[in-house]
Amino acid sequence: MKLKATDLHPLMQEYLHELHVLRQLSPHTLKAYGMDLSDLQNFALEDSIELLKVSNGYVRRWAGRLHSKGKSSRSIARALSAWRGWYDWLTEKDARRDAHAGKIANHLVANPVDDVKAPKRLKSLPKALSVEQALSLVNQAVKEAEEKKDLESIRDAAIIDLLYSSGLRLSELLGIDVIQSKDRQHESAGWLDWDAAEVTVLGKGGKRRSVPVGVPAMKSLMAWREIRNAGDFSEESIALFLSANGKRLSPRTVQARLRTLAMRAGLPTHVHPHMMRHSFASHVLQSSQDLRAVQEMLGHASIASTQIYTSLDFQHLAQAYDKAHPRAKAGKG
Repeated sequence: MKLKATDLHPLMQEYLHELHVLRQLSPHTLKAYGMDLSDLQNFALEDSIELLKVSNGYVRRWAGRLHSKGKSSRSIARALSAWRGWYDWLTEKDARRDAHAGKIANHLVANPVDDVKAPKRLKSLPKALSVEQALSLVNQAVKEAEEKKDLESIRDAAIIDLLYSSGLRLSELLGIDVIQSKDRQHESAGWLDWDAAEVTVLGKGGKRRSVPVGVPAMKSLMAWREIRNAGDFSEESIALFLSANGKRLSPRTVQARLRTLAMRAGLPTHVHPHMMRHSFASHVLQSSQDLRAVQEMLGHASIASTQIYTSLDFQHLAQAYDKAHPRAKAGKG
């Protein structure tokens, strides 16, 4: 039977009281610790072991039980922290423990939670659009640009086309200038080589890289350059992507414009600029299987950062298998 908080061993209650008074932990944290200590006490009761005779093996087994019950790695780590803290407190408070211990008056030889670690948290996979969704979004932007022929629609089409074409981070995209400036007052963070169809950006760690720009994206960019150059902007505005008032475009504006465009395209998910980068990486890897090339285009310092997209690629293949293979669902239903 599950113990209530009021059924906690007196020493556990005393420990929680000290955490409240001395460390001033929040009521929420104290409640969570109380539940964790309750689990510890319940496990000991289930295995008919006295709390001060718990061994390292028991703790590992109980951590496994938490995992089998669906507890997250973070929750298990917190539970182990609560258990470890209580046992540490007991060893430091021998006199107080003996005064209240009753049937479990034996001293601890060592903290049984030492060296017990929670299972590693699975690294969440980045969210990427399917090829069909990405193309639908880009096509929606291009369609609106052709129909509306206004500054914002043409600019948005160029932005989305470039994000998907070259896998840029939002900060990298917004740092691009129309042409490279080496002026001491303004040295370009990024620029477009219009003839070579290549964009150079300043990535993390101050590292520059150059990435190819696809033909459709270059077409959208040239359409934007034409309307940009014809606009009533200050000659000092050398940023490639400008707002209507001639200022370098802000991240929030791009995020908001992309989100609403995705809604108009009928995409069933919240789309943000970094999702376009994930989509670029996943789709290029699906087609080329060249992990090193994708690493270079993304500007990852370590190949390990790029390898996460192999998981996305496997998911894509698994889904395709489930849909297409005649025996994928054999025996189901």
